[in-house]
Amino acid sequence: MSLLASIPSPSSNGLDIGPLTLNYYGLCIGLGVVAAVLIAQRRWTRRGGHPDDIPEIAKWAVPAGIIGARIYHVITDWRPIEDWYKIWEGGLGIPGGLIAGIGVGYLVARRRVDDIPNILDAAIPAIPVAQAIGRLGNWFNQEIYGGPSDLPWAVEIDERYRPAEFADQPTFHPAFLYEAMWNLLLAGFLIWIDRRGVLKKGMILPLYVAGYGIGRFLVETVRIDAATEILDIRVNHWMSGIAVAASVVALVVVYRTAGPSHWAEADRDDRATTSQAG
Repeated sequence: MSLLASIPSPSSNGLDIGPLTLNYYGLCIGLGVVAAVLIAQRRWTRRGGHPDDIPEIAKWAVPAGIIGARIYHVITDWRPIEDWYKIWEGGLGIPGGLIAGIGVGYLVARRRVDDIPNILDAAIPAIPVAQAIGRLGNWFNQEIYGGPSDLPWAVEIDERYRPAEFADQPTFHPAFLYEAMWNLLLAGFLIWIDRRGVLKKGMILPLYVAGYGIGRFLVETVRIDAATEILDIRVNHWMSGIAVAASVVALVVVYRTAGPSHWAEADRDDRATTSQAG
């Protein structure tokens, strides 16, 4: 017997509080940001960094990421330009958000931190955690799903949100959930391999981009919603492939030129201290 028959979709995508409406999509994004800042801050302070560095960087990087994500979505999905600000309806292109957010975060970090690769290694694993939490907002909006499915974890989609050709199909692959789970696994992997001290300093960022690109490519294969295509291939497939290829090149370059990671240096110092004490 299946544990679940299907995953029901929420009856509403917002909560009315008097004259105000709290949109769950935005709430999920906000919770993801808070979680990411706390995780990155903890990892950075464990490396000897100042606890105020991460919130200060996030103060600039997060708005830049949201703006970049919205611009990417409007451009690639051919949204009417007058609808550019309607973020509560969904439509944040993660590639654009990553480019803008990480780019601005890097510029701010340069003014506060001497060891940029080290703070990137500390902060980057928090990003897929934020993405995973933010993806739950798609559940409330009943979007980002795949083809019809009768699996126990299929998500129920109201008829008004279904493509016309699948109007009689009640349940679909929860593509948003697949991506969220992939991102959590990716975050755990990055933290684990970083702590092992086998990477060179600065390798976490291209490793994350490669991992996210692979996961996004697979999720895009599942999705059935309309999307802009180039040569009959979804734009996000192209972007994922480019991201993975560029990350592989970056990994090779960093591996050949960078020094040992923070944890490798710390382990080496511990061994030296122990040897001297002996």
